[in-house]
Amino acid sequence: MKVSRLGRMTANIYRKYLSPFGVTDSQLTLLFIICKVGGLTQKEISEMIKLEKSTLTRNLKRLIENKYIHKDNYPIIGITDAGMLLLDDIVPEWDKAMAEIRSIIMDDGEDALDLILNKFQPR
Repeated sequence: MKVSRLGRMTANIYRKYLSPFGVTDSQLTLLFIICKVGGLTQKEISEMIKLEKSTLTRNLKRLIENKYIHKDNYPIIGITDAGMLLLDDIVPEWDKAMAEIRSIIMDDGEDALDLILNKFQPR
Protein backbone atom coordinates (compact mmCIF):
# COMPACT_ATOMS: atom_id res chain seq x y z
CA MET A 1 0.00 0.00 0.00
CA LYS A 2 2.88 2.37 0.70
CA VAL A 3 4.25 2.00 -2.82
CA SER A 4 0.81 2.57 -4.36
CA ARG A 5 0.22 5.61 -2.19
CA LEU A 6 3.62 7.04 -3.11
CA GLY A 7 2.80 6.51 -6.80
CA ARG A 8 -0.48 8.37 -6.45
CA MET A 9 1.13 11.23 -4.54
CA THR A 10 3.86 11.75 -7.13
CA ALA A 11 1.35 11.36 -9.98
CA ASN A 12 -0.67 14.20 -8.46
CA ILE A 13 2.36 16.45 -8.51
CA TYR A 14 3.10 15.61 -12.15
CA ARG A 15 -0.57 16.08 -13.04
CA LYS A 16 -0.52 19.58 -11.55
CA TYR A 17 2.26 20.65 -13.92
CA LEU A 18 1.38 18.56 -16.98
CA SER A 19 -2.41 18.94 -17.15
CA PRO A 20 -2.29 22.10 -19.32
CA PHE A 21 -0.53 20.04 -22.01
CA GLY A 22 -3.09 17.25 -22.14
CA VAL A 23 -0.61 14.43 -21.55
CA THR A 24 -0.08 12.16 -18.59
CA ASP A 25 3.25 11.48 -16.93
CA SER A 26 3.20 7.99 -18.50
CA GLN A 27 2.68 9.44 -21.98
CA LEU A 28 5.43 11.97 -21.38
CA THR A 29 7.77 9.20 -20.29
CA LEU A 30 7.08 7.43 -23.58
CA LEU A 31 7.84 10.62 -25.51
CA PHE A 32 11.10 11.09 -23.61
CA ILE A 33 12.18 7.51 -24.36
CA ILE A 34 11.23 7.61 -28.04
CA CYS A 35 12.98 10.96 -28.43
CA LYS A 36 16.15 9.95 -26.60
CA VAL A 37 16.62 6.40 -27.85
CA GLY A 38 15.17 6.91 -31.31
CA GLY A 39 12.82 4.60 -33.12
CA LEU A 40 11.74 1.63 -31.05
CA THR A 41 9.20 -1.14 -31.36
CA GLN A 42 6.32 -1.42 -28.93
CA LYS A 43 7.91 -4.58 -27.50
CA GLU A 44 11.21 -2.77 -26.88
CA ILE A 45 9.43 0.07 -25.12
CA SER A 46 7.45 -2.38 -23.01
CA GLU A 47 10.62 -4.17 -21.93
CA MET A 48 12.35 -0.89 -21.07
CA ILE A 49 9.67 0.61 -18.85
CA LYS A 50 7.89 -2.50 -17.54
CA LEU A 51 4.45 -1.20 -18.47
CA GLU A 52 1.51 -3.54 -19.01
CA LYS A 53 0.79 -4.17 -22.68
CA SER A 54 -2.75 -2.76 -22.50
CA THR A 55 -1.60 0.41 -20.73
CA LEU A 56 1.24 0.89 -23.19
CA THR A 57 -1.08 0.34 -26.17
CA ARG A 58 -3.61 2.85 -24.81
CA ASN A 59 -0.94 5.51 -24.18
CA LEU A 60 0.68 5.01 -27.58
CA LYS A 61 -2.73 5.24 -29.26
CA ARG A 62 -3.38 8.61 -27.59
CA LEU A 63 0.03 9.90 -28.60
CA ILE A 64 -0.57 8.81 -32.21
CA GLU A 65 -4.04 10.42 -32.21
CA ASN A 66 -2.47 13.66 -31.02
CA LYS A 67 0.20 13.34 -33.73
CA TYR A 68 3.08 13.30 -31.23
CA ILE A 69 4.38 9.94 -32.44
CA HIS A 70 3.99 7.91 -35.63
CA LYS A 71 4.30 4.39 -36.96
CA ASP A 72 5.20 5.38 -40.52
CA ASN A 73 8.02 2.83 -40.47
CA TYR A 74 6.05 0.05 -38.74
CA PRO A 75 6.88 -1.61 -36.36
CA ILE A 76 9.20 1.26 -35.43
CA ILE A 77 7.62 4.07 -33.43
CA GLY A 78 9.08 7.53 -33.99
CA ILE A 79 8.50 11.00 -32.65
CA THR A 80 6.94 13.69 -34.85
CA ASP A 81 7.83 17.36 -35.14
CA ALA A 82 4.73 18.10 -33.03
CA GLY A 83 6.03 15.69 -30.40
CA MET A 84 9.40 17.44 -30.36
CA LEU A 85 7.71 20.83 -29.99
CA LEU A 86 5.60 19.48 -27.12
CA LEU A 87 8.75 18.26 -25.36
CA ASP A 88 10.38 21.68 -25.82
CA ASP A 89 7.34 23.32 -24.21
CA ILE A 90 6.81 20.79 -21.45
CA VAL A 91 10.37 20.23 -20.17
CA PRO A 92 10.37 23.38 -17.98
CA GLU A 93 7.15 22.21 -16.30
CA TRP A 94 8.54 18.68 -15.94
CA ASP A 95 11.59 20.20 -14.25
CA LYS A 96 9.31 22.09 -11.84
CA ALA A 97 7.50 18.86 -10.95
CA MET A 98 10.82 17.08 -10.39
CA ALA A 99 12.07 19.96 -8.23
CA GLU A 100 8.92 19.82 -6.09
CA ILE A 101 9.28 16.08 -5.61
CA ARG A 102 12.98 16.41 -4.77
CA SER A 103 12.20 19.15 -2.25
CA ILE A 104 9.84 16.73 -0.50
CA ILE A 105 11.94 13.56 -0.56
CA MET A 106 15.36 15.27 -0.31
CA ASP A 107 18.63 13.41 -0.90
CA ASP A 108 17.95 10.62 1.57
CA GLY A 109 14.59 9.89 -0.07
CA GLU A 110 16.17 9.81 -3.52
CA ASP A 111 18.86 7.46 -2.20
CA ALA A 112 16.15 5.22 -0.70
CA LEU A 113 14.31 5.13 -4.04
CA ASP A 114 17.54 4.17 -5.83
CA LEU A 115 18.05 1.37 -3.32
CA ILE A 116 14.52 0.05 -3.79
CA LEU A 117 14.71 0.25 -7.59
CA ASN A 118 18.01 -1.64 -7.55
CA LYS A 119 16.41 -4.42 -5.54
CA PHE A 120 13.81 -4.87 -8.29
CA GLN A 121 16.37 -4.93 -11.13
CA PRO A 122 17.13 -8.39 -12.50
CA ARG A 123 20.64 -9.54 -11.77
